[in-house]
Amino acid sequence: MDVVFSTDPLDFARRDWSSLVPLDPAGTFFHTPGFLKLYWEEFAHEPDHLLLAFAEEDGTQVGATAFELIGTTLRFLGGTEVTDYLGPVALPELQPATAKELLAGLARREDWTEADLRGLPEDRPWLGLLAEAARDQGMGAEVLEDQNGVAPFLAIPGSYEGYLEQLPAKLRHEIKRKARKLEAEIGPWHICLATQDTLEGFLDAFVELHRTSEGPKGVFMQPGMEIFFRRLGEAFLPRGIFNLTFIELDGHRKLAGTIGFRYEGTYSLYNSAFDREFQAVSPGMVLVAEDIRIAIEAGCSAFDLLKGDYAYKYRFGAVPRAVRRLVVTR
Repeated sequence: MDVVFSTDPLDFARRDWSSLVPLDPAGTFFHTPGFLKLYWEEFAHEPDHLLLAFAEEDGTQVGATAFELIGTTLRFLGGTEVTDYLGPVALPELQPATAKELLAGLARREDWTEADLRGLPEDRPWLGLLAEAARDQGMGAEVLEDQNGVAPFLAIPGSYEGYLEQLPAKLRHEIKRKARKLEAEIGPWHICLATQDTLEGFLDAFVELHRTSEGPKGVFMQPGMEIFFRRLGEAFLPRGIFNLTFIELDGHRKLAGTIGFRYEGTYSLYNSAFDREFQAVSPGMVLVAEDIRIAIEAGCSAFDLLKGDYAYKYRFGAVPRAVRRLVVTR
């Protein structure tokens, strides 16, 4: 196996590794070249310091990893603010060899002194494989807590009623009670999903709701971040990946909105916002339950609430999933 490095952003397309992502059990929408290219164009700290690594076996591309160099620190491309899972993808049977050759190739480079590799789920092989490969090269490898290092995760059955039945009775009754309370106190509501025709206006409404949030969430949606979200919608809604959903009153007032990604059988709840005026009737919680219904009806088998160990996520039956940070030193 050979590992080939590239600093050319054209290789996001020329060496497109999209077909490898769903073959790797660790692969997510965040690992796709489409997402990572968009991130690189909007947020890369040092655009000239892109580093792509491609594993090849007998002339066939079997693995890929995207990095960026910040000073002399090597990181997975993606950033922790907007990318929940990071790291390589490869054919499952070639993951050990890919990790070994990747670290051997990195060891021969002189443009980094430390690799701060975040976003590695503990329940997937890459964390252990990369740490072992680094130690085999005589480098230090320390596994640490990652920022917001828990991603609650939910396996979902083939029907919404089946999902509710698998919950503990207390959680099931709470989900139903909140939906009834919302209608009793504000009147009839419905779920609406953005289409290509409504996307721009729906994103306007989502950004407006987001900026009324309290604390760090309220300042998250800066102009640069807004552009990123809009580009995500424009690029991935037509492909059926980007989902923007609202709870709406009959008068078209939007009470809460969520953005999620539906990719290869997993629905990932990416971001949310709600109208503070209606906080007492929990429209955001009702909407997450409806997102789970939408995911089930779309044929998904998993609902990922992504990083952030917040109590509300466990009210839907999610279980914690650890996400770690690997620091490699020369």
